[in-house]
Amino acid sequence: MAVSSPPHAAVFITTVLLLLSSASLSHAFLVSNIRTLFSLSHSLTSRVAALRTARGDTEGAARARALADQLERGMGLRFYKSALNMGWDYVKNYAWRETASSLLGNVAKDLNELLRVFSELNGCNSDGERAAWVAQNYRIALRISSSLVTQLLKVFTQSGPLREAVITLQKEVVDGDLLKDCLELGVADLHSLIQVIKDLFLQYASSHSHSHSHHHPEL
Repeated sequence: MAVSSPPHAAVFITTVLLLLSSASLSHAFLVSNIRTLFSLSHSLTSRVAALRTARGDTEGAARARALADQLERGMGLRFYKSALNMGWDYVKNYAWRETASSLLGNVAKDLNELLRVFSELNGCNSDGERAAWVAQNYRIALRISSSLVTQLLKVFTQSGPLREAVITLQKEVVDGDLLKDCLELGVADLHSLIQVIKDLFLQYASSHSHSHSHHHPEL
């Protein structure tokens, strides 16, 4: 879903200045982590597209390739526009809105659980060990991922790029077997991706702690 631009130049400039001056969600941090998020996501979806093509899953490969192409365009000249759109969405819809500490805690719990699960898989020493681990633990990873998406949709309730990103995650990871394919390819990029999401969420939770005098959850 396309996100409308700020109504006029003055509002847009004000938004950028708010992002640049924010102590808890700095512009440099946001840009760096969104760039890393795009890069890791592009790497994963490109590899998934190749994996699906190799096993004859034409429809699944086309979905993954479309995501990879979209991410690649976002990493080019349009990157700063994408980052600013996300920043505008954050400032407009979430920066001054209180989020229940219990909801933030649920997101933190799921992120930590996913990192723990992926660390276990990363410790496997052979393809056979990894295949056995995935067969035994995939449903656990899927359950945690589903819970995480549900909690994030409760955090990002307003129409915009942040909510749309979570909805895309829901469609592809929970309903489209993207998680299973990523686990089959190896967990290093996936672990790094969740770590970046955790870092971004930590900043989000911290900003709400400062804005609303709540303690952010331990991550």
